[in-house]
Amino acid sequence: MAITYKMACPLAQEDGLGARIVTSAVFFAVGTGLILHVRGALLRELRQIRKVAGAAQNVLLRPLPSHIDGLSVAAAQLSADRGANVGGDLYEVIATEHGVRIVMGDVRGHGIGAIGTVAAVLGSFREAVHDEPELGSVLKRLERALARYLRERARAEHPSAGTDPDSPVAEEFVTVLLLEIRRDGDVYALNCGHPWPYLLRSHTERAGAPAHVERLSAAEPLPPLGPFPLPAELPAEHCGRLLPGEGLFLYTDGVEDARDGHGRFFPLQAVLADVVRVQSASPRSVLRGVLARVLRHAGGAPADDVALLVLRNDRRRVPVQQGASVAQQVT
Repeated sequence: MAITYKMACPLAQEDGLGARIVTSAVFFAVGTGLILHVRGALLRELRQIRKVAGAAQNVLLRPLPSHIDGLSVAAAQLSADRGANVGGDLYEVIATEHGVRIVMGDVRGHGIGAIGTVAAVLGSFREAVHDEPELGSVLKRLERALARYLRERARAEHPSAGTDPDSPVAEEFVTVLLLEIRRDGDVYALNCGHPWPYLLRSHTERAGAPAHVERLSAAEPLPPLGPFPLPAELPAEHCGRLLPGEGLFLYTDGVEDARDGHGRFFPLQAVLADVVRVQSASPRSVLRGVLARVLRHAGGAPADDVALLVLRNDRRRVPVQQGASVAQQVT
């Protein structure tokens, strides 16, 4: 349009002030239209990319249902990378014939760069929980999947190293917590370098009993997956029984490591006790209360990925009958 005007319009051939003003206006209008057209095309492309990325991230770290086999569930994650919904933290809750099995993990590093490792671990977990009757066998499957992924990534990044690059897992690791909640409420766990969850008991669950928050276990965890091989024997630790109305709070270390403007760490246990005391112990309310305080403490932008997962046993006990099995006493 600009070239046609310049070559065909008689006014564009004149050298007066008025003709120059009109020519400048024409070129300005054409340039503005071109910029707006390009901007609109880029915005449409950006919206499409975000839509595709959101769908892919939801497949990787899919939203959990609010109830899974008698357990109320609420979960949330914040990535340290702006614009990303998924980072280096992972979680999943799956009901199986062996009980409800949960994984909470934290990949070395954060943000988008850790998504490949998250996908490898979660994909292996989602298959292994249905196939393996023992929690230790599930953990070994995760270890093998992680080692295989890191070897393949090392070959892709360093093709000159050949088919068997040296020490592909030397600097990579994943902390993993596996939990199994059986139908009678018994909780079994295997912990590889991850923070132990908190057991939540609100004041409404037992007559006269105050709200209480404590670690699920004080046992020393195994090393994280990656740098060191797992022991040959992996017996799951019995962590007691999750009674009806009691809950579990699982998290990654980005929560406790969150700092305020004075460099003080986030007081997670004290905040949990306060949230359970002043609010109902529903997973959603606990999640909202803790997440709001973490963001306020960190100034709205955590420096590391943050993942929270809250579960509550909503299974109801039925009156115990003489000679009835444990499975028949719990619905």
